[in-house]
Amino acid sequence: MAPIPTMQPDEKYLRELIAQLDKLHQDALELETKFSDAIRQVHPSFSKSARNLLHYLSLRQHDIRKLQEGLASLGLSSLGRAEGHVLASLQAVRDMLCHLLDCTPIKKQVAVSYTESSELLDSHTKELLGPAPEKRNTRIMVTFSTDLAYDHELVKRMLLAGMDCARINCAHDSEKVWRSMVQSIQKAEKETGRHCKILMDLMGPKLRTGPLKPGPALLPIRPIQNALGQLVSPAKVWLAPPGTPSEVPVDATLPVDAAWLAQLQQGDKLKFSDTRGRKRTFTVIQRKGSGVVAHLFKTSYIGTGTSLTIKKKTALERTTLVGALPASIAPITLRKDDLLVLTKEQVPGEPALYDAAGHIIKPAHIACTLPEVFSHVKNGQPILFDDGKIEGVIMDVSEDALLVKITQAKETGSKLLYDKGINLPESKLQLEGLTQQDREDLSFVVKHADAVSLSFVNQPEMIEDLHQELKRLKAHKLGIVLKIETKEGFRNLPHLLLTVMKTHPAGVMIARGDLAVECGWERLAEVQEEILWLCEAAHIPVIWATQVLESLSKKGRPSRAEITDAAMSQRADCVMLNKGAFVLRAIELLDDILKRMQEHQHKKTSMLRLLHVSELELPTTKQKK
Repeated sequence: MAPIPTMQPDEKYLRELIAQLDKLHQDALELETKFSDAIRQVHPSFSKSARNLLHYLSLRQHDIRKLQEGLASLGLSSLGRAEGHVLASLQAVRDMLCHLLDCTPIKKQVAVSYTESSELLDSHTKELLGPAPEKRNTRIMVTFSTDLAYDHELVKRMLLAGMDCARINCAHDSEKVWRSMVQSIQKAEKETGRHCKILMDLMGPKLRTGPLKPGPALLPIRPIQNALGQLVSPAKVWLAPPGTPSEVPVDATLPVDAAWLAQLQQGDKLKFSDTRGRKRTFTVIQRKGSGVVAHLFKTSYIGTGTSLTIKKKTALERTTLVGALPASIAPITLRKDDLLVLTKEQVPGEPALYDAAGHIIKPAHIACTLPEVFSHVKNGQPILFDDGKIEGVIMDVSEDALLVKITQAKETGSKLLYDKGINLPESKLQLEGLTQQDREDLSFVVKHADAVSLSFVNQPEMIEDLHQELKRLKAHKLGIVLKIETKEGFRNLPHLLLTVMKTHPAGVMIARGDLAVECGWERLAEVQEEILWLCEAAHIPVIWATQVLESLSKKGRPSRAEITDAAMSQRADCVMLNKGAFVLRAIELLDDILKRMQEHQHKKTSMLRLLHVSELELPTTKQKK
């Protein structure tokens, strides 16, 4: 590329710049021609967008940093905002250079104008995510937790607070729960007059840990303590006949005899010895229907058959036994340099077995939910568990098992549980089609959702499989959202976009949790930017997802970094909040942040509204007495 001029540019330099622009323009058209078959297959609504995507990919095959500096030095556009209208941007800069040369501009082929770019993205976003809310263009999506299926009032308040889309994850709950969620959303729409699109996530071929071996029927109950181990709040325990749900939030539930419960009154003391032989006491604080709420001030381990005794002489029946409790699940604790066997057979996992001297007799083992991946991994490749909290390296691959050496874990040991994610970032797993569970869930999704989200999509074949299944189910208008959450999915994003554009509407979700684990936390910001650029070139709406205002949603108070992250999310077309006890407050804050940021930022472009801080006045000087 040409050097930056240090004085008034001469004709030769300007013609060099024009030649570079012409080369970029010609290369873009050649790439479009090369993929002409792919363009012909896209939905008519995406025809111009597919062409522009290829033009942008061609542009990014060049290092144009020197050209950008040269254009900027002349006061011209440096092409830094050309994603949505590549050829139009090249043409506009070329025209300005021609004016400087006093020559006649040559009009070239342009796929998408500047105005068309915004119109296409707005149209595609509206089709997928619904109309833009008042005073902001970025939609808010909320992941539904199980309790929202039965809390209609909260769903209604979420809509009024600013929720525009609801996400239901098919990896959790059941069709009965999903149906209750959908009905509650639809009812809230009628009551509030607000619209809410419904997106349902297919579970996809996610690798997860298998079940663990059940332990004893044991329930640990812990009061809340501060960092010094001092009591902050007692544990609230619901004592009621078996199968009776609590009417108030509690920390634990114990099934006990109904007749024995009927004699309890506020203030009664219930003595017991826990499974460790520690003497403990419940204090009854409230009667609620057929049960009572009691306070517990010390950590206790309670098992099936634990004896509870009323501490008063007037009791008709002083003692009862705790009913059947569910079996406990003992996690596998892993430390650095420990060994873990990942098994193909779905046998319940167990911690390591030690001899009396502390030597391992048998390493810990746990099953993998997708045993077909065993044929695609190799010795020396990294493996991560539970969103990267535990890291390891594959030491040995056999037909039935993988031997993993743990390379990163907490010094005190990291706990591995059932249904935790497994990531193999360096392995090409070649999981191309829908799972059987996905196909079964789709029959519900097409009847109740506006869009379906395809999880862990890595190859175009997986999208083609979904297209065929939706065609079979006659779901021609269902939107498709690609969840980009693996390194392979990110690498194949251009092909994935061209494939998903065969139907309309379509979108992309940046699933930052798994994506960070796969690509590395240090690369997440860079990867996130590249996805935003490619999707804007394709006029495809983007959902910014995972851990947005997470601390606020779950704990009631956001971190400073989360506020900045929420402000940056305005560059996407939709922002997703995860479930949490304080999700309503998170919606309200995010709504306010997005409205404010919209006045300052549109995508990557700064919007130069009046800044009150810029209104300077001369300082007043005090007169000397």
